[in-house]
Amino acid sequence: MKNVFRFLMIIFTLASFTACAQEKSKNNVYTEKNGDLNGIGKWYQGREIARVMGYQGMSWLERPEREKEEQTSLLLKNMDIQPGDAIADIGAGSGYHVFKMAEMTGNGLIYAVDIQDEMLAALSNRKKSENVENVRIIKGNEQSVNLPENSVDKILMVDVYHEFNFPKEMITSMKTALKPGGKIYLIEYRGEDKSIPIKEIHKMTEAQSVKEMQAVGMKLEKNIENLPWQHCMVFVKE
Repeated sequence: MKNVFRFLMIIFTLASFTACAQEKSKNNVYTEKNGDLNGIGKWYQGREIARVMGYQGMSWLERPEREKEEQTSLLLKNMDIQPGDAIADIGAGSGYHVFKMAEMTGNGLIYAVDIQDEMLAALSNRKKSENVENVRIIKGNEQSVNLPENSVDKILMVDVYHEFNFPKEMITSMKTALKPGGKIYLIEYRGEDKSIPIKEIHKMTEAQSVKEMQAVGMKLEKNIENLPWQHCMVFVKE
């Protein structure tokens, strides 16, 4: 009986060790160490993840000078939005781009995805006040955009990707949501340009962006470099 008990203990220990090893392997995607005061101390592919801009910064998203600084209308032109397109704005915030795209896509559908309840409330209030019918508000989470498989033609991320706590899982979920031939438009302040008045941790270089997107099977199709401060990188499934 003693030998049977010892055998069972060995089996239990091995099972626990295997489970721990698998969990550790999963978590090896990310590392933790000290870094920028504006970072979360968590690193992915050699880049520290930035702190999320909270709903308290909503007024900055809607600032009157944003069009002049970022040429947001040119960004939307870069996306070649067509009537009937299904587009997801990930990290939609207060809806700065959402409602412009809703008008452009006509009978299409815009998914406005965010994880902050305050942002979702702002989106809902604007949708109601402006009587916009082709916007669907979605609450995502830190690891998924919560969109149906093969549901969108285009995905837009404006200055938000670098704040994802789980970038690999998030892009994987977006890849699943893309229709065949779908594209991800990754907009990030250019990390190569020190003159852009944004904190370095809230910028990304093209090389770093490509490295991270390739890790989940997304390939850079082109980088449309016509915006004043930002990359406009277009990624497709490999």
